[in-house]
Amino acid sequence: MAAGARTGAGPGLYTQAHWLILGIAALLPIADLVLPQSLQVAGLVRPILIFAVLGMGLNVVTGFTGLLNLGVAAFMAIGVYTYAILTCDIYPFQWGFWGGLAGAMVSGMVAGLLLGLPTLRLRGDYLAIVTLGFGEMVQDSLKNLDAITKGTQGINPLPPPTFLGYAASQEQPLRLYYLLLGILAVVVLLTRNLENSRAGRTFISIREDELAAKCMGINPMKAKLLAFVIGACLCSTSGALWGANLGSSGEPGNYDFQLSVLALCIVIVGGMGSVGGVLLGSVVMMGFNSIILVKLTAFLTQRGLIGESVFTSPANWKYLVFGLALILMMRFRPEGLLPSRRVQSELHEIDSGLSAKPRVEDAKP
Repeated sequence: MAAGARTGAGPGLYTQAHWLILGIAALLPIADLVLPQSLQVAGLVRPILIFAVLGMGLNVVTGFTGLLNLGVAAFMAIGVYTYAILTCDIYPFQWGFWGGLAGAMVSGMVAGLLLGLPTLRLRGDYLAIVTLGFGEMVQDSLKNLDAITKGTQGINPLPPPTFLGYAASQEQPLRLYYLLLGILAVVVLLTRNLENSRAGRTFISIREDELAAKCMGINPMKAKLLAFVIGACLCSTSGALWGANLGSSGEPGNYDFQLSVLALCIVIVGGMGSVGGVLLGSVVMMGFNSIILVKLTAFLTQRGLIGESVFTSPANWKYLVFGLALILMMRFRPEGLLPSRRVQSELHEIDSGLSAKPRVEDAKP
């Protein structure tokens, strides 16, 4: 009964949490109008919105389908470089923001298809190793194809995004903010619909028990491939948004294994399989990096508390804090901060005795 109350107490919270988080994000620029400059954070939230899209893509593959993917940084890199090539004026295309965004989505889908086809029969650690190798291959390819990608220099400058004829550049941060927030809201809506659709239930059945799903007439290979394609499309979309926000593709080294691990941490900390959890995980992980550390460093610098020693800079301790947070999460709340009801019930079934299996000793007279 205790576990049933625990897992059933918050269905409303789970189903509405993502809209609550997006609503708070929409009010942040308004709050900045009345807050002192030291407390204004809306300008620092844009990376959180972009990485939330990246987390949504990984959540489809890992959270819904149960496939451990350590190569999402590669899909983000493919998206940002496709967007840069299609929009930068040094190339003959110059498709603009929406054309570049569509091109990045298509390139991500193709990359997901090419990665998914040869790895459909792999599971667990083997799949993780293959996706990790794919990420390294993409990064090195972008560095060596300097005739196309400009090598380690990156592609810049990129034109600002536009919406209804209005430019959303760094000079108009409010427009850029709400453009990114609007795209994230669309991604959240589509992901929630996917979760409740037939395809989404197919993904979840494969995560729970692939053999049982196959016995029920589900084609696991087709479903896994679809999950890879959808996830890669969303990850490439985040890459295009990242390039539009920076005005540059950045250098290939930015899209390394650390970025893939960060995306995985967003999903795990927020709650695997939970759309609202991914948003909350992005706020926690990226908010600590882009808001708390930035504000804390500025506060300490103004008061002369940071010297030349590397030990006094908060930014040098961020990975220690990340690692400690993950250890504590796995120890005290393995389902995440805002878990899916299904995942939460599975992790607490044993505690409640709902799925406790009888032991052989108990059957003896």
